[in-house]
Amino acid sequence: MSPEDNARPLRLGTRRSVMAMSQSQRVADAITARTGRPVELVGVTTHGDVSKEQLTQIGGTGVFVSALRERLLDGTVDLAVHSLKDLPTAEPEGIALAAVPVRDDPRDVLISAEGRKLADLPPGARVGTGSPRRVSQLRLLRPDLQYVSIRGNGDTRIGKVAAGECDAVVLAYAGLDRLGRLDDVSEAFATDDVLPAPGQGALAVECRADRADLRELLAAVDDPPSRAAVAAERATLATLEGGCHAPIGAFATHEGARLHLTAVVVADDGAALRMSASGPASEAAELGRTLAGRMLADGAATLMREPER
Repeated sequence: MSPEDNARPLRLGTRRSVMAMSQSQRVADAITARTGRPVELVGVTTHGDVSKEQLTQIGGTGVFVSALRERLLDGTVDLAVHSLKDLPTAEPEGIALAAVPVRDDPRDVLISAEGRKLADLPPGARVGTGSPRRVSQLRLLRPDLQYVSIRGNGDTRIGKVAAGECDAVVLAYAGLDRLGRLDDVSEAFATDDVLPAPGQGALAVECRADRADLRELLAAVDDPPSRAAVAAERATLATLEGGCHAPIGAFATHEGARLHLTAVVVADDGAALRMSASGPASEAAELGRTLAGRMLADGAATLMREPER
């Protein structure tokens, strides 16, 4: 690579939302700090950003990813940053996961009127979330509440509490941190109570697979423990073949050189299957596949079956 190429700013593709721009700027700053290479953000509008339909109706979280990947493949941008939980589990042709930076707090949180915790909400209170995974697990804790589907960015969802449209909303801790809104949090759910989405709290840095020079440079911001944990979680999801109507939570933690992985599948009627497994962090994906296989053998597929309508 010539000195001129090294001096040219890398073009980082990102969604245009405040949170996406914030998390992408963090990655850009880390790349520059560790490699000296300047990085500029390039805002991209995705179908998921402009559609008013629920994610389950427009194809799931992958709708936030495809436009950025198209810009990578056509050379409009050099790299792209996504919330890792938004990535489809299928390997994209021609694109590499170049880095998984240090993972932020993966927990879900409650924001409510008057700072009430979930246990303190009155029966029938309206709790807003766009995630079937969150609803299914929260119903196990408080089946007497009303769970209403909402969309919009973090500020919009928080505003529904202030406007009285919801008594509380549930969001990701990491997203609120990136928005600078942690002071609004009423309660952070322990992962024993609400398992996060696979990859929640982590970011994914992608580039074209044929850019060996760029992959080597981006390795400077990769965190192997975070990459191993999310690899186990995503392998669990992929093996279970979960879709929009199959609420699945998965979370892996490090115990020295080993990973401890827990996953849950919850049916619409409240039936739940929760299992754990441990194994070498160096075999993270295999650990996820093994745990998912055990869950399928114990009836997970029945729980994930879309209910008749």
